[in-house]
Amino acid sequence: MTSTYRITLLPGDGIGPEIMAVAVDVLKTVGGQMDLAFEFEEALIGGAAIDATGEPLPEDTLKTCKGSDAVLLAAIGGYKWDTLPRHQRPETGLLGLRSGLELFANLRPATILPQLIDASSLKREVVEGVDIMVVRELTGGIYFGSPKGVFETETGEKRGVNTMAYTDREIDRIGKVAFETAQKRKGQLCSVDKANVLEVSQLWRDRITALSADYPDVTLTHMYVDNAAMQLIRWPKQFDTIVTGNLFGDILSDAAAMLTGSIGMLPSASLGASGPGVYEPVHGSAPDIAGQDRANPLAQVLSAAMMLRYGLDQPVAADRIEQAVTTVLDQGYRTGDIMSESMTQVGCKAMGEALLRALA
Repeated sequence: MTSTYRITLLPGDGIGPEIMAVAVDVLKTVGGQMDLAFEFEEALIGGAAIDATGEPLPEDTLKTCKGSDAVLLAAIGGYKWDTLPRHQRPETGLLGLRSGLELFANLRPATILPQLIDASSLKREVVEGVDIMVVRELTGGIYFGSPKGVFETETGEKRGVNTMAYTDREIDRIGKVAFETAQKRKGQLCSVDKANVLEVSQLWRDRITALSADYPDVTLTHMYVDNAAMQLIRWPKQFDTIVTGNLFGDILSDAAAMLTGSIGMLPSASLGASGPGVYEPVHGSAPDIAGQDRANPLAQVLSAAMMLRYGLDQPVAADRIEQAVTTVLDQGYRTGDIMSESMTQVGCKAMGEALLRALA
């Protein structure tokens, strides 16, 4: 019996439409092999939405996303829109999407594929075997805290303000996701904060510590964010699952991504308590290579695999896609960002064709 899923596609800007096309072809192929049917509907977000409607997240887009089983996002933004007022920029559309779908948990894996060890800027013995999952709180913290803005003081001087704030409830719900994620991995969770300086971090540490009583099979440790940044570079294999707030998670997940040698290889999932999640590569829209068939589609394809695994409960289909990625890398195919000596450099379309052959 065929299972049917409604998928909202948000190609976005820059290389987004190119890499999305590859992911859709891969999903159609896997679906045909496994009696899975996908009903795709495209919608506008980011710069493309601004150009068409004047808004980075049109109401129709959010409505379409809410009515789907999962949302597959490519990339947003570009130089073209950088000078717009903040509320009209592409990134505001992404924040609005996360808020509108109540996506409070961001899962970002940083896994070293053996074929790409030499693409990392770190020594082989440091990165070989690294497999980290960063669980980042997504809808609270300093990005959403109030008050915020630029205010004029009594002396006429301007003062910029952003507020880092978390409630018990916000910490507890991301903590539960992190502990449950760690249970599915090696049972090790490192909570990252700045409790030696920030009161909000002390509350974070207190709540995460209290939660640990419900997860006796998970070993909990704590680390200050500055030390965590250093340890990620010094000896990343000490980490399994990391949980942290919005700002720290934004920074540390990008640092972890670069352990792999290319941010073009990494997917992510943004999840809520219910409703559709959003699955997207962690890289940007790369406007400098847009339309040149030079983009790496593998992170987008792996995001589709995360969608199948975490959003649609189709782990076997996810495994097939991930194995196809491994196969094409074993065959020596590389896009420019992960190219190394004696490999075969291909463009975005050719990499997609190689994936379809691997699936076949």
